[in-house]
Amino acid sequence: MKEKPSAINIIWLSMIVLATVTAAFTGKMDAVTKASFDSAKSAVTLAIGLVGPMALWLGIMKVAEAGGLLKIIARAVRPVMVRLFPDVPHDHPAMSAMIMNMAANALGLGNAATPMGIKAMQELDKLAAEKGTATNAMCLFLAINTSGVTLLPLGVITVRAAANAASPAAILIPSILATLCSTLVAIAAAKILAGRDRFAVPAAVGGQTPADGGQIAPADGPGEELFRPGRAGRTYIWLLLAAFGVAMVYRLALNENGFSLSASTLNDLSGWLIPMLIAFFLIFGYLRGVKVYETITEGAKEGFTTAVRIIPFMVAIFVAIGMFRASGAMDLLILWLSPVTELVGMPAEALAMALMRPLSGSGAFGIMSEMVSQAPDSFLAFLVSTMQGSTETTFYVLAVYFGSVGIKRTRHALPAALCADAAGIAASVFICNAWFG
Repeated sequence: MKEKPSAINIIWLSMIVLATVTAAFTGKMDAVTKASFDSAKSAVTLAIGLVGPMALWLGIMKVAEAGGLLKIIARAVRPVMVRLFPDVPHDHPAMSAMIMNMAANALGLGNAATPMGIKAMQELDKLAAEKGTATNAMCLFLAINTSGVTLLPLGVITVRAAANAASPAAILIPSILATLCSTLVAIAAAKILAGRDRFAVPAAVGGQTPADGGQIAPADGPGEELFRPGRAGRTYIWLLLAAFGVAMVYRLALNENGFSLSASTLNDLSGWLIPMLIAFFLIFGYLRGVKVYETITEGAKEGFTTAVRIIPFMVAIFVAIGMFRASGAMDLLILWLSPVTELVGMPAEALAMALMRPLSGSGAFGIMSEMVSQAPDSFLAFLVSTMQGSTETTFYVLAVYFGSVGIKRTRHALPAALCADAAGIAASVFICNAWFG
């Protein structure tokens, strides 16, 4: 039976063709041509730039996995995850990797979440009965990712603080409420669409593939021998942790706001989170007896091959987005939709942010930063800040995550993700109007 093309095919083709047609009317054909080459170059540059972070975080994940941390975390949230992902065994590495990715996103760690998400997708691919086709678990995981589960939008708060907003952290609760709405819609849409998918492919659950009944390769591989440190090693670590605690108290004492949970303190926290996480994972692995240096370098090797694998997918997405923007099609779309959006309380200026957010993370961040800098305490700045903190870059996530495992048939992943995006934007508008008013 021939495979039905996925939704990404017609969307990607439409963006390319509409950009070309629009450029013919607007006289921006040269700009579109330049954008196609510049976007392709940017995609490769970004992919190469991801090699380092991927190597680092996949190595750290390897240390956490070898030390048993991922299993401990997975066990703690097993009841919820088992209900969300019934096709994934509760003790499979994919479950732990998904949890770590969601936790990193919730903390607003940005790039640190991407390698963990790629690791989760690679582990989910080991459970797939048909390679190159997204499973229900993959579609749901991607939809949750694009819903932007963010509890601490520290980057947005930092921009607002730099623009001298009266209350930079005021968007915290609206962003949490909006992202919860988009996540719930993402889960519901993925579940409903999975049930209606006539071309669904069952996952290989419990180590069996439906095709031949054979065993799939073990996901964990052989366990490595652990060598727990002696008393001197443990004492050394505890002394370092004590020194860190003293340093933290010292820095808080120097803060002009003291020990209060102010916007300045939250902004400082964004610089502490990643070093603290790296140190925590490595210390945990060391105390559990993991050879941290050897393990992290072994895990880091995966980062190089993964970064190369996603380049074609990123080039395709970036070129389509670049051409669409350069042709003026985005501006026309905003012009046509603005009378409708203003009726529901969304200013026309915010529509640019709403349309850009699923397409380009850097573009959306730039739009948000510009609007906040112009009027940091305005309703428009408040709204676009909430949008930035409660939604994600759908096409980028789809290209990177699915590209890392060679998924060509995305099934219902994109429709579910776009439903989550729409819900996040709508919730942001509703909540901000109620909150700001």
